[in-house]
Amino acid sequence: MGSALMQNTSAEEFKLDSRFQSLRRTLSLDRYTDRIDRPLVFWTLHSDRRLPLAFLPCSIRSLLETPFEELVATPGVGQKKIATLLGLLARAAKEPPPPDGDGDPESLGGKSTNGRHKTEGDKFDPSTVSESSWERWRDTVCSHHLGYEKLGRLAPTLQSLATVMWHRPLSDYCDVTIVDMRKMRTHGEKRVRAILEIFHAVHEAIECLSVDNHLAIRMVPKFVPPLEQWLANRVSHTSPPTLQATRQEFVAPLLAQLRLDCGPGIAKLADGRLGISAAPQTVRNQAKKLGVTRARVYQMLEECAKVMRVRWPDGGPQLAELVAKGIPRAQAGESLPLLRETYELFFSDEQAWARRAQRDSEA
Repeated sequence: MGSALMQNTSAEEFKLDSRFQSLRRTLSLDRYTDRIDRPLVFWTLHSDRRLPLAFLPCSIRSLLETPFEELVATPGVGQKKIATLLGLLARAAKEPPPPDGDGDPESLGGKSTNGRHKTEGDKFDPSTVSESSWERWRDTVCSHHLGYEKLGRLAPTLQSLATVMWHRPLSDYCDVTIVDMRKMRTHGEKRVRAILEIFHAVHEAIECLSVDNHLAIRMVPKFVPPLEQWLANRVSHTSPPTLQATRQEFVAPLLAQLRLDCGPGIAKLADGRLGISAAPQTVRNQAKKLGVTRARVYQMLEECAKVMRVRWPDGGPQLAELVAKGIPRAQAGESLPLLRETYELFFSDEQAWARRAQRDSEA
């Protein structure tokens, strides 16, 4: 029994040694010079298990220069952790450089992502993001000069991002590792996840494009371009848009975005205020129906403008141009009154909302 166990152990060590020598030859090639001096921790994922902590601060170069027998003899490092070490080295050797986190799922105690960062439910999975992937996403943002963009403008939904983060620029994280980000004050897993997902979305969008040097990239939420085109077309026309077209082609997309960013409750309030699904409701009636004060309703409706200040800050001036052009021809039942109400709801500044609430309280 003892002899068989020793033979089995020797066989396993031989397999690990053979794999180490193969990885050593691969990573010694010239095309891997961009990563050879990186520490091993650079290739770990948040979901990895059985990590060889003694090796994480070491560079790949120093590990490859260490005889396999010395690695195996490291205190606290057994065969499972050696297997994990080899999985990390394989991750570093993955093409194209730098790698995404897949590696050997068995040896790393995690799951393979094959370069993807989505789960089966098509949700972003931050546990599959390595420092190498994160660095590549940061490089994409910096190389395309997108650091000025705000997190809230590019987030999939504002419900996943704290309000205090909406106007924070991407550049605040362009020189921060994932490890350091998790150490930042108020940066729990939910906030870190949101930031990683935004950078990932920007990188994925740009990576899919073939952009010539004379072209620039403009990052906007996908609901914006159709609305900007609609406004531009209407401004060039000699007559105002019809009420039906305004509801379906302009107001409805704004309400859909509001539902995505703030949830159905506020979207329903905004719909009722504008009278899209039914007759327009006053704030007084909405407050009575909800059992809250009118001040609370104004507070909830103000979220519409807060969302658009970060999502579509240029929307207010563009809509104002159309409203100003059509005011002399405004008639009862036409679309211009709805456009004015939409402007006041979605694009008023904070002072305007305060004045409106004050007037209502004095009425």
